[in-house]
Formats: sequence, C-alpha cells, structure tokens
Amino acid sequence: MGLIANYKYLSDKNLNELKAFYTENTESITDIEENNNDLEILLDLDKMWDALHFVLTGTSASEPIKNNCFSEAILGISHIEEVEDFIAYTEKSRIKDILLALDNFDIEKAMESFIMEECKKANIYPDIWDYEEESEEIEEEIMDYFQNMKDFYRKILEVNGNVLITIC
Repeated sequence: MGLIANYKYLSDKNLNELKAFYTENTESITDIEENNNDLEILLDLDKMWDALHFVLTGTSASEPIKNNCFSEAILGISHIEEVEDFIAYTEKSRIKDILLALDNFDIEKAMESFIMEECKKANIYPDIWDYEEESEEIEEEIMDYFQNMKDFYRKILEVNGNVLITIC
C-alpha cells in the first residue's frame, strides 16, 4: 500500500464547509466528502502523482512551486495544515489557468527526454525507477495519467467547480 492521489469535484457549498471545518472544527472531512454529492467527477492518479509532478515541473511534489499551474494541478493551491493526511483544494477561479497550462504542455516531447535514473536521483515517489525493463510501460502510464488529468480539469471547468485533493 502506498500514497495515492485522488481528485474530486467540490461544490461551492462543500468548499465553504471545508473551510469552516478547519476554522470551527464542526464536522469531519469524511462528512464533507460524503455530502459532496452534487456531481461525481473524480480522478485517481494512483501512485504516479509525484512522477507526474516531476515530468511537469522538474521537481518533486515535496517541493511545491507557488504560482505554478503544473504544481497546482497536482498539489492544489490551499493546503490544510491541521491534518495528518495531505488535503488541499483549488478554487474555481484558478481552474481555467491550470487547464490552459496543461493543454499547452507537450507531454510527448517531455517524455522523449524522460530518464528513469533522474527520477531515482530526485527520490521521486514511487520507488520504481530501477525497473528499466518496464520503462516503456511507466512512460505510457505517466502519459495516460496526464491525459486523465487534463480531462478531469476540463470537466471541472465546464461545471464551474472547485477541486479537492487528497494524498494518503
């Protein structure tokens, strides 16, 4: 079992409840997620969230880049510090910029210069970078997750929603 990143549509109502929870501590994050049933728009990056962050930014997700759409796409903008697991959100006002950056990123070109050894040196999660014989499969997986992320943010933009990110 490892750290898996999940992305979920978050309504304005549930975003306000999330913010209120961490200032008033009135209900659990599970309650907020369960009440967020307006729309079901989900993305699961499984364990490849750090690798995708590395491909997009050149750094590990452990080093978020402020005001960088690629870093924000993976890690969100507003992080909730008072919890054990990683929880963040991105408000709808930033979704269009994130999607535009993702749409303009040439993942195929980036993957041409992708070197698994660089991921190992940068200590990128998950620890799969010694499996050179699987490099083609890993590269394909990263490209698929990138496309899924673009599709997810496009749907979020279409419904004028916010995004909840959990990595646990």
